[in-house]
Amino acid sequence: MADENFPRVLLETSKGNITLELNKEKAPITVKNFLGYVKDGYYDGLVFHRVIKDFMIQGGGLDANLQPKKTKFAIKNEAQNGLKNVRGSVAMARTALVDSATSQFFINTVDNPFLDNKGKRQDDFGYCVFGKVVEGFEVVDEIRQVKTGSLHGHSDVPLEPITIVSAKILE
Repeated sequence: MADENFPRVLLETSKGNITLELNKEKAPITVKNFLGYVKDGYYDGLVFHRVIKDFMIQGGGLDANLQPKKTKFAIKNEAQNGLKNVRGSVAMARTALVDSATSQFFINTVDNPFLDNKGKRQDDFGYCVFGKVVEGFEVVDEIRQVKTGSLHGHSDVPLEPITIVSAKILE
């Protein structure tokens, strides 16, 4: 049985399945936000639009034509929760504004300590980790190896779209 503080989400992708375990204790706002998008079917059909082999894979906001999907309101950045941007951790993507995360997330493919919170200043705030990959890391590693290029003003785009077929909460 799933622990309510550590819900799991299955990302069925065109490369295989990835299971995420979310940390509601350390990132309650972020987990509630992410699960809301999952329940709405928001991620279904979106792509991993940014892949940098020795950094991360990012998705959750653009379709296969790299068109953005309408999001809900931005949320508070919980990067001060003590969770680290290590290999396999899942974090929220954002703009330069600290509290600007909406739907986009990334999976760290290597340890990225420079993304961790180092203080309250905007440049030090970091990126909120809210979960980790618990199954399907071979799929993450397969995605990180794909050929990328520039497309529609975006860089590091997989040349062959990698689709999130569906995202489901596991009971």
